[in-house]
Amino acid sequence: MKVVAFNGSARKDGNTAILIKEVFKELEKEGIKAEMVQLAGHKLQGCIACYKCFSQKNKKCVITDDIVNDCIAKMDAADAIILGSPTYFADCSALMHALIERAGMVNRANGDMFKRKLGAAIVAVRRAGAIHAFSSLNHFFTIGQMIIVGSSYWNIGVGREPGQVESDEEGMTTMVNLGKNMAWALKKLA
Repeated sequence: MKVVAFNGSARKDGNTAILIKEVFKELEKEGIKAEMVQLAGHKLQGCIACYKCFSQKNKKCVITDDIVNDCIAKMDAADAIILGSPTYFADCSALMHALIERAGMVNRANGDMFKRKLGAAIVAVRRAGAIHAFSSLNHFFTIGQMIIVGSSYWNIGVGREPGQVESDEEGMTTMVNLGKNMAWALKKLA
């Protein structure tokens, strides 16, 4: 079993990555492989509405000068997908949104290729807007016929400066429980 997570933060190894890694600890305890792809440092653009993914049906986006097709291939190979993002202006980051648009279109163009995979959203936030960002990430899963894994609270961690999220006891506990729930669900589906 394999889980792939995408960190949509512009800060590599910041609060969003810390939250994802907390989930990974629980997955790895259960023998589940976990990989994180950090979008920081990459330039991603959104969908250009060319619809070539619908005519080509090759599980790829026609735009090939960034890492999105590699991300789509990792999503396709995984049993579960985690999307993590900081909260920017009450939504997910532009990097994450670009990935969602293009991977989402390729998914739909290829008969919902992520159908029935597990999915979970993780959001880092300073103060407000996290619920909207959380919803934006979860829309990727619901339109793709995926199964969303929940936790003991919304999958949100509070912290602004890198590392501050570790002081959010409830947020970190939520990540632990998310990891446990995802491992349980993966084993049940296997």
